[in-house]
Amino acid sequence: MGEKYRWAAIGDINAFFGLMLDNVAGLILIVSLLHQNFDFPVEFALRHMIPGTAIGVFLGDLAFFFLAFRLARTTGSRTVTAMPLGLDTPSTFGMVFFVLGPAYRGALAEAGSSGGHAVQAAALHAWHIGICSIFFSGVLKVCCSFGSGWVRRVVPRAGLLGSLAAIALVLISFLPLLEILRYPLVGLVAMSIILTALIARLPLPGRVPGAVGGLIVAGGMFLLLKWTGMLGPTEEPLFDPYAGLFPSEWLSALSFSWMRAVADSVHYLPIVLPFALATVVGGIDCAESAAAAGDDYPTSAVIGIEAVATLLASFCGAVVQTTPYIGHPAYKAMGGRAAYTLATALMMGILGTTGLFGYFYQLIPKAAVFPILVFVGLEIAAQSFLATPRRHYPAVAIACIPALASLAIFFVNQLWGDGALVAAGINPATLQKHELQSNLATTSMLANGFILTSITWSSALAMAIDRRLVAAAGFYLVAAFCTLFGLMHSPLANAPILAPVGLGILPSAAVLPQEHLSTVLNWTIGYVGIAMLMVVWDRYLRATDQLPQQASNQEDH
Repeated sequence: MGEKYRWAAIGDINAFFGLMLDNVAGLILIVSLLHQNFDFPVEFALRHMIPGTAIGVFLGDLAFFFLAFRLARTTGSRTVTAMPLGLDTPSTFGMVFFVLGPAYRGALAEAGSSGGHAVQAAALHAWHIGICSIFFSGVLKVCCSFGSGWVRRVVPRAGLLGSLAAIALVLISFLPLLEILRYPLVGLVAMSIILTALIARLPLPGRVPGAVGGLIVAGGMFLLLKWTGMLGPTEEPLFDPYAGLFPSEWLSALSFSWMRAVADSVHYLPIVLPFALATVVGGIDCAESAAAAGDDYPTSAVIGIEAVATLLASFCGAVVQTTPYIGHPAYKAMGGRAAYTLATALMMGILGTTGLFGYFYQLIPKAAVFPILVFVGLEIAAQSFLATPRRHYPAVAIACIPALASLAIFFVNQLWGDGALVAAGINPATLQKHELQSNLATTSMLANGFILTSITWSSALAMAIDRRLVAAAGFYLVAAFCTLFGLMHSPLANAPILAPVGLGILPSAAVLPQEHLSTVLNWTIGYVGIAMLMVVWDRYLRATDQLPQQASNQEDH
């Protein structure tokens, strides 16, 4: 039978700090982005959203801990490394900027007040929509776990991974830089240490993990500079961490009162569900990379665990889904076994449910932690290209364009929301240059539903590269359908799902305003025209025997 599985080793220490800090950074990101960009109440996020989100990590990593034991028992291996799991970073940005934040602001605008009661009611509404989103993600992933391979057969890898690369470069890597460079001496030092240690794989003294080394050095510099007064003005404390201990508000999610927000959550599904599908594909890739490293986990078990963890976390009030991390080979190279996932599960569960995470959020300088997110963004972008055939690189690249539009509109919306411009009555309608108005409107339409746009554009181009023009036409027709109903390219600011015409059946609130109908029809007809062109082109090439053979794998080397 062989020797007993050695589930704990010295390498688990390095692996634990790497995985734990990555997840802590994710929790900090949720609270920070919501507060900084939408003025979302910090204490509400800590007492309602964080516990359930941390419980998702607890459940997933605990399940992977036991899965490692099962694999060790069936294979007889003593060196099995558990699959790492944590918060999905692309989903964190997607949920904050395109679901939670807009839902919160929309509820405030509908209430017509910014008083304390209105803020709490709006935050509660946004939380319930976030829970519904994670619930739908979990249901979709449970369904996919029974046939994990179907996603690959339907959507080319360049389609889903291209959208992830776009999010990784434009949102995950860029936006944290704003916080990092707020205190450049601290942030740049932390980023250089983390990137050099984790990407260049150069060891630190005492084999200290790169994430820990960057936090220690940069955190120490932050405290020293703050103590000497050389750091300059810093943010005032947003809340008292002691008041956030032992939160109980998240338990209200167990009453399923959030189900009342299901109808309001539907028009966020075009943003939420692609992220869920992306984690399914990512889970498949993680299982393959683990098998290449010597730990052959069943793909259905990997997807099933992340699906159930996401679903159960939604019952506890989670607002970000969990996913297997692509870094299994790195943790195995560190010498990690299974103890690091157990330790991460326990630490995240304790921090989230006891409220101790509030002290982490208050005391740890974000400029020292956020470089981990830059590393994550670069790794996701690099993996998106490495896991994609070389001939599909242009398809991955084109997926970044809609994300750039989303980034541009993000800052434009911040500008229009500035109190000085609002008080002066300055808004897009008051601009004197028609060309500027037109450019902003077009950029906004490209940004709305940008994830679906990235997927359809990159998938269609990948199909064309593979000489599959009819399949490319299919993706353009999908784009036309999504455009017609506002799933992408919506001309409205909050991008609701609306029918183009009511036909006397639908209420006016569910129908696209007439003044925008011609614009939507132009975009829709454009996609239909491209689809028809692809089909005719394919027929012509086949009739004249000019259709080249499908691209081979040899072109990718």
